[in-house]
Amino acid sequence: MSVSSASFVSIVMPALNEERYIADAIASILPSTSAFDYELLVMDGGSTDETGRIVREISAHNPRVKLIRNPRRTQSAAMNIAADICDPKTTILLRADCHALYPPRFVENCVETLRATQSASVVVSMRAVGRTPLQSAIAAAQNSRVGNGGSRHRRASESGYVEHGHHAAFDRQTFRSLYGYDESAPFNEDAEFDARLIQSGGRIYLDGRSTIDYYPRASFVSLAKQYYRHGWGRANTLAKHGMRPKLRQALPVAVLLVCLASVAAWPFIGAIALLPPAVYVFICLAWGAALAVSAAQPALLLAGLAAITMHMSWAVGFLTRFLDLRLARPLRFRNEEA
Repeated sequence: MSVSSASFVSIVMPALNEERYIADAIASILPSTSAFDYELLVMDGGSTDETGRIVREISAHNPRVKLIRNPRRTQSAAMNIAADICDPKTTILLRADCHALYPPRFVENCVETLRATQSASVVVSMRAVGRTPLQSAIAAAQNSRVGNGGSRHRRASESGYVEHGHHAAFDRQTFRSLYGYDESAPFNEDAEFDARLIQSGGRIYLDGRSTIDYYPRASFVSLAKQYYRHGWGRANTLAKHGMRPKLRQALPVAVLLVCLASVAAWPFIGAIALLPPAVYVFICLAWGAALAVSAAQPALLLAGLAAITMHMSWAVGFLTRFLDLRLARPLRFRNEEA
């Protein structure tokens, strides 16, 4: 099915201090103006770098690109505000990321798929790529089963209906009827929305044609913060909807608990207690070394450390939120740059 000429698409790009990525992201996602009408709303959460200036320069040449202030700062708020203030003709919302490059006809393909499948949402696959040696190692970890646990949208996938994926296109009416993203929790808003969407009878379609290139965090510190938030958000979503974690989500928590138990037992039974964490670290580092050798890229030796950082940070975030909920602690969050 071809894109309807009556379609109006609002592309929503949440942003916060994205001067290194935003120009390329915008250039790659802009659709052909002959296909349908559109606007691109950059929802700025208070950038202190050159993000605003870059967007204003782009807007001077393409008035469809607009810089909008997001006073509530989070990505959830960016989407919700955009859904309310976008052009009244908008029928489709498309969420875009600054840390990504989009393949040709990405918007057109998403809109066509949304219409052809009669879905409420179209999601896509993502492939991590790096600009620096360390970022490339982190990308390698995220692209592998060691790092992503086999999550369908984190690898090249066949098209089909799914429970979750990397968010792309939404039917605007459906998005608003479900009250958009849940802003009461700062992380995992996409998976939480997908849970509500499916519960409401909506369908999510993974478009396997439209894999995006994603730039991951470029340092271990920022990677640890990101994965802590992923784990925190996943625990919050599971608790809110009474869902059970999948095996790939439970494994990092189990590994962390075994490692903690081993350290606690060390004073009592000696160095033998440290065997489980030693085996875990060895497996991850050996996997990174094998990856570096097979790809002939020495920097990929760091992929093992990246995987450990991802696993442990995710598990700590998950357990933190789990314990907060069990002890009925109030929600605590400070929005800070990753």
